[in-house]
Amino acid sequence: MSAAKTRLLHIDALKALAAQFIVLHHLSVYGPLAEALHKAWPVLGGWLFHYGRMAVQVFLVVGGYLSARALSPQGGLLKAAPLESLWRRYLRLALPFMAAVGLTLSCAWLVQPWLPEFLPQQLTLATLLSHATLTHGLLGHESITVGAWYVAIDLQLYALMLGLLWLARRSRLLPHAWRMVLGPVLVLILCSLSLLVLNRDADLDNWGFYFFGAYGLGALVHWFSLSRWPRLGLLLLLWLTGLALWLDFRERLVLALFTALLLGLWQWRVGPLAGRLWQRVADVVAHLGTHSYSLFLVHFPVLVLLNAWYDQQSEQPLLLTFALVLSAWGFANLAALPFHRWVEAPSSRLRFNPLRWLVPQRSFGR
Repeated sequence: MSAAKTRLLHIDALKALAAQFIVLHHLSVYGPLAEALHKAWPVLGGWLFHYGRMAVQVFLVVGGYLSARALSPQGGLLKAAPLESLWRRYLRLALPFMAAVGLTLSCAWLVQPWLPEFLPQQLTLATLLSHATLTHGLLGHESITVGAWYVAIDLQLYALMLGLLWLARRSRLLPHAWRMVLGPVLVLILCSLSLLVLNRDADLDNWGFYFFGAYGLGALVHWFSLSRWPRLGLLLLLWLTGLALWLDFRERLVLALFTALLLGLWQWRVGPLAGRLWQRVADVVAHLGTHSYSLFLVHFPVLVLLNAWYDQQSEQPLLLTFALVLSAWGFANLAALPFHRWVEAPSSRLRFNPLRWLVPQRSFGR
């Protein structure tokens, strides 16, 4: 069976597009190749530098959407075991991430004689452990690779979503009908708090609360689109985000709102994308979406190596710069293929769960 027939292709398309923009953004930020890019094409380099990073908002909204779809597909009570679900999420995020950290350190060590800035200034056991536990941002440790902050935030956001849905399930004093909608209501409250207050304080950007506005928009879009009044739900999100933009205009929220509305309209009015595209195009979209996390993790070691090679060239004509930029982009996508097959995919299939010995199995579902 074609992979495109078993996936949400509109989600894959958004993830794939966002991942490509993240790669291009980092091409415009790090190393001599980025300097040459800005010198040769200042408008393009400046645009990628300032706006390419906002593609993370797409990941945040899509992440919230997929989490809601997995944990509470009909907007009812949480069905999953919270601790077990969080542990599985940690494994899926942290194991490929630490493999990418190892690749980045290896490449940075190789190019250290020419580009020492790619090697962290303070690399200690505590730094490595904080990365392995995804607490490096909270502990104030220097990031070893780009995008490390996002991996840690993704786990925090998933934990927040789990916690809110678990609280709704545990509220047994409430009537059953109220408990069924309490989870989405709690998500709406925290989403509103993030958009209107927390996301305006940059000192909180190491905490999931800061980003829960975009994440919550994605979750709420899923639930609203399944309700009797999907149009009213989307209008509520539009009003809420509009109020947040009126209080403090943030371009990243505009992209988050656009992504959320696009998801909502697609789910409500269009439905699954499979079968609506040419099969070959659909397969490409599914492939790129499947490998988006691997690309996000593994592209930086590729950029490190190509920057070192570029820096050693006695002549750096415009044609070479153009060729290296395209090569870095292409090689990063190629590197994502074996990384996904041999690292990310096996990590997602692991069933090792030490919580079985620490917490009684029956307590997960309570």
